[in-house]
Amino acid sequence: MTSPCPPIADADWPPELADLKDGFAGQLNVYRTMAHHPALLRAWMPLRQHIVKDSALGWERSEIVILRAAYRLGSSYEWTHHVHRSRLLGISDERIEALRGTPTEGEDGLIARGVDALFDDYRLSEELERELSVALGHQGVFDLIATVGFYSILGYILRTYDPPLDAGVLK
Repeated sequence: MTSPCPPIADADWPPELADLKDGFAGQLNVYRTMAHHPALLRAWMPLRQHIVKDSALGWERSEIVILRAAYRLGSSYEWTHHVHRSRLLGISDERIEALRGTPTEGEDGLIARGVDALFDDYRLSEELERELSVALGHQGVFDLIATVGFYSILGYILRTYDPPLDAGVLK
């Protein structure tokens, strides 16, 4: 497929995003693709900061949510990126691979059920919300929901425009 919106090269970087080129936006092809819509990419920044850096879920739980969402979306770009990130956090390959199936035990299973409920039912049942709140806290549940939404949007962009995998990301 030839993308109508391939990642923008440095030479063609939008002047209104000059301040973002050397930060997160210039580092990944998904954001270089989003740079075709400068206002969207700029608006994306604060939510990205919260979801990626400041989430009540913490780094490890966030990666579990993201991996399950990437799997459910069928986004190989997101899956590959977050397998790489998860390994850097010390998450085992067995634990990562389990998220492609239907993990049922422990916190990973609970998180996967939450992600699946959002994809399948577009909501958390009262019982599942209660279980997640006990394990993650109410703010953690909000951040789980927001993370699934955030990465769903990224997945739609990735599946539509199919940017190449970034250099340095191991398959």
